[in-house]
Amino acid sequence: MPLINYITQIQFDFGAVRLLAGECERIGIHRPLIVTDAGIRAAGLLDKVLGALGSSSAVPVFDSTPPNPNEAAVREAVAMYKENQCDGVIAAGGGSSIDLAKGVAVCATHDGPLQGFAVIEGGLARITAKTAPVIAIPTTAGTGSEVGRGAILILDDGRKVGVISPHVVPKVAICDPELTLGLPPMLTAATGMDAIAHCLETFMAPAFNAPADGIALDGLWRAWRHIERATRDGSDRTARWNMMSASMQGALAFQKGLGCVHSLSHSLGGINPKLHHGTLNAIFLPAVIAFNSSAPTMREEGKLDRIAQAMGLKSGDEVGGALRSMTATLGLPRGLAELGVTREMFPRIIAGALKDHSHKTNPREASSADYEAMLETSM
Repeated sequence: MPLINYITQIQFDFGAVRLLAGECERIGIHRPLIVTDAGIRAAGLLDKVLGALGSSSAVPVFDSTPPNPNEAAVREAVAMYKENQCDGVIAAGGGSSIDLAKGVAVCATHDGPLQGFAVIEGGLARITAKTAPVIAIPTTAGTGSEVGRGAILILDDGRKVGVISPHVVPKVAICDPELTLGLPPMLTAATGMDAIAHCLETFMAPAFNAPADGIALDGLWRAWRHIERATRDGSDRTARWNMMSASMQGALAFQKGLGCVHSLSHSLGGINPKLHHGTLNAIFLPAVIAFNSSAPTMREEGKLDRIAQAMGLKSGDEVGGALRSMTATLGLPRGLAELGVTREMFPRIIAGALKDHSHKTNPREASSADYEAMLETSM
């Protein structure tokens, strides 16, 4: 049965980070652990978060989030959480920091290793209301993890898995576009394409959720019109505002599910954690959209033409080519070969994709042969 559920309180505007102390008080966080990364500290963004709390010397900070958060980092941050008797988590950073914070929120309040909470291990039923509250402050415009019900984390055994539950959704998202003004061009482009991928894949997902479809199409409209501007001029406040909105909207919508773009990206990202998730999504999108075009829900609901309309194109036939052109215009890698991916890696990528939670919500079921064809097209 379809589920339509929106539960995060979102503070959205330039300067919204100043509301942090009040939001902590409102939801009952008195001893927070801040989860971030070294880059956020070096850029001075952590100082803005600590300043908004007004008690920087007393707040423990875990700033060792890896680019692709993993089980070892969760354990380390959980130890800091317990040592300081924390009662909530503030995530400041991109999707990696926010996802790591969600893993901490679960593992600090439940018994057992992270693996036991992965959705593919039946973890959905094991995550309860005991989960520590999370406030998410995104500093990139891409993952939308600040409003998402899941976290993508790499287990000790190398699998990149989803930890998914309504209890994992941050209680508050503080979306302050000002925090993204210093984001480098290539990171702006890669995270922006991640947002576009979320809007596209969730709209194509076959489950019924009309509000999510509307949110996704509007998010796509905003991102498609502003990603070049944000990449070219990082100080463009209008572009930054719209990209952060598109990122948030894509994640609000993907409660419908995602699809083969993400099952492939999750799998390949687990094999090589150095590869950027948004870049992989940009590369996989044209091949997956071509594969999905014959799905009954895509044809019956005219989804490709509706996507084209949001992107300002004449017809759905132009979508794949427009995505390839945008990737090139932004200066992102245009194929997997540029990232060092080889055909010898295909069997491992396909095996992981078939097991990924996003595989099941694609509008058309993909076989091993289908995934191989998509990988070949994306080389």
